[in-house]
Amino acid sequence: MPLKGNLRDFSTTQLLNLINLAKKTGTLVIEGPGQAAQMAFRNGKLIYAQIGQEDNNLAVILRKAGKITDEQAKALRARAATASDKELGLLLINAGYASQNDILTSLRNHILEVVYRLFTWVEGLFSFEAALMPGDDKITVPIDLENVIMEGSRRMREWEQLAEELPNLDMALKFTERPDSRLRNVSLSVEEWRVVSYINPKNTMRQIARATNLGDLELRRIVYGLLQAGIVEVVRPAGEPLPAPGGARRLPVGLGGTRTEQKSLIHRLIARIRSL
Repeated sequence: MPLKGNLRDFSTTQLLNLINLAKKTGTLVIEGPGQAAQMAFRNGKLIYAQIGQEDNNLAVILRKAGKITDEQAKALRARAATASDKELGLLLINAGYASQNDILTSLRNHILEVVYRLFTWVEGLFSFEAALMPGDDKITVPIDLENVIMEGSRRMREWEQLAEELPNLDMALKFTERPDSRLRNVSLSVEEWRVVSYINPKNTMRQIARATNLGDLELRRIVYGLLQAGIVEVVRPAGEPLPAPGGARRLPVGLGGTRTEQKSLIHRLIARIRSL
C-alpha cells in the first residue's frame, strides 16, 4: 500500500527528507488544488519532475536555457512527435547544436526549478508510487537531495517573507512619477523587463504572472525589487473594489505536537516507505 497523506500535515521538505533517508525508488505524486505534479527518484536521488501538462519536451527546455535557437527548437518540435528525448538529444549532439553537458545541465536546472516551485505548495494530496517511473524515452539526471532540500527550504522562507510583503496578487501595479529616470539607473533581467512591460493598473499581479509564465515566488521577488527601487507602487485594479482586509496565509512550519511525537511520526513514516 503506497504512502499517502496531505501536504497540510507533511510538507514537501519532510517528504524529501524521508525519501533521501530511505533511499527509495519510485515517484511522489502530488494532487494540488489546480494541477498535479510528479517527482521521480532512484535510490534516493531526484531524477525527474513535472508539473501538470507543462511542456517539458527537450527542445522546449533547451530553448528556454538559450542552448538552441528558435528555428532549431521549431525544427526539433516538428520531429518530437516521432522521436524521443533521447533520440533528439543524440540528433543535437551529432549535428553540433548542443553538447552532452549542455543537455544534462539544462535538464538538471529544469528539474530543480520544478521541484523548488513545489516547495511553495501548502495543500495537496500526495502518494508515493514505487512502481511508477519515467518512461524509457525520458532523459533522467540524478541529483542529490541534500542540496535540493537546503535550497528549497531557503526559498520557502523567502516565499513566506514575500507573501507577507505582497499578500494579495489580485492587486495591480502602476509606475511612480517619472519611472523612466529611475529605470535608467537600474539593471533589469529579461524576466524583470517582461514584468515591467505588463505594468498597468488594469493588470493584476496574478494576470502578469500568467502572461509572463512566472511562478508566484518569482513574480513576488521581482515586484518586491521594483517596489524597493521606487519604480512601481501597488494599487487596486482599475474599476475593482478594494479587497477585503486580511493577512497572508502562513506556511506550515512543522508537524505539530511534541518533539517526541514528531520523531515518532517521522520514524513510522520512514519505516512505512521502506516497506513499500
